[in-house]
Amino acid sequence: MPNRWLILAAGLYAQAATCAFLYGIPFLVPALRLGDHLSLAQAGAVVAAPTIGLLATLIAWGAAADRWGEKIVMVIGLTGCGLLVAIAVFAVRSLTGFAVLLGVAGAFGACVNAASGRVVMGWFAAGERGLAMGIRQMAQPLGVGIAAVALPILAGPGNYRTALLLPAGLCVLAAIAVLVCVVDPPRPPDRSGGKARSPYRTPELWRVHASSALLVVPQFTISVFALDYLVSERHWAAAGAGAFLALVQVAGASGRLGAGYWSDRVGSRLRPMRLLAVASAAVMLLAAVGNAGMPWLVVVAIALGAVITVADNGLGFTATAELAGPSWTGRALGVQNTTQNITAALTPPLLGLVIGLTNYSVAFVVAAIFPLLAILVVPVRAEGRAQPATASPAVPRTR
Repeated sequence: MPNRWLILAAGLYAQAATCAFLYGIPFLVPALRLGDHLSLAQAGAVVAAPTIGLLATLIAWGAAADRWGEKIVMVIGLTGCGLLVAIAVFAVRSLTGFAVLLGVAGAFGACVNAASGRVVMGWFAAGERGLAMGIRQMAQPLGVGIAAVALPILAGPGNYRTALLLPAGLCVLAAIAVLVCVVDPPRPPDRSGGKARSPYRTPELWRVHASSALLVVPQFTISVFALDYLVSERHWAAAGAGAFLALVQVAGASGRLGAGYWSDRVGSRLRPMRLLAVASAAVMLLAAVGNAGMPWLVVVAIALGAVITVADNGLGFTATAELAGPSWTGRALGVQNTTQNITAALTPPLLGLVIGLTNYSVAFVVAAIFPLLAILVVPVRAEGRAQPATASPAVPRTR
């Protein structure tokens, strides 16, 4: 019997490797601008390219994992991502060609998002699936943390291309790890002739996607604007504010684990998710009240929000897979990822516009509206109708 914890570790590493590339390029913006004398808009286009590729292919990779299995999808995608980044570094001189190739690399890197979640769902029984998915969801802060520490150092004053060889190498090594360690979970016999009924015939799965997307808004309010708020509004030193936020990000990673464990114990993903929506709204309102007259409350709200606003991520993914069933897990996780990433891309510019036209208190109140809506949208009653997410519900729990 395969060691499913080793499979989970390989999936975690694979996701972290792609995150170091997909979300690590912003840490190269100073070197990018200095090395190629780019405007901020041009640098922004390079930063956005991998995310555009990611959004374009998430659902397709999920469908491929449903059809051909998780292992082959991740090996192909991770290898392609790493090689394309290396080609962009060594062989492409024009800025346009460089950005396009990074976009295609992002499209290959998207393979992991649905496939690694699908393999976790397949090997872990319902009573431990929340914790397993919480561990898997730690990949993003881990990958971003690696990029934040290593890429600016490797880039130096303007050598950003060499720095990108780190995430390229991580992706190729991840492909090898997946090839060696990952085994596709068993699947139930397909009695539908390849035409399993879509779980999207009823609104429950759409409601999970919608509520998860709504809960991205407070998460990105904290992650994107906290540093600027502490420095520009509260006059903290940038180094001190950065150290504080790094500390609360570590706490946020533990929040994902705690939420997953909680969902396993209560036998529900969506009830804890709805309670976390209540807590997210409360944190945003606390920040609004604090900014109006008690600044220390905003600091407390940021610390709490860094944990609370990210804790629902694994719950939404797990609920999506359980409601979709084994034949549709990959595609459903692809849709889940797509809606969340679209919201994540829209939140900074739109909320930044609100801050520019009004102030932070108004922006915090606006951010609180979205988790309040999520409370109404989360389909808690749908869990009783969830399909088995694994073909082997009697997976041994001893390894």
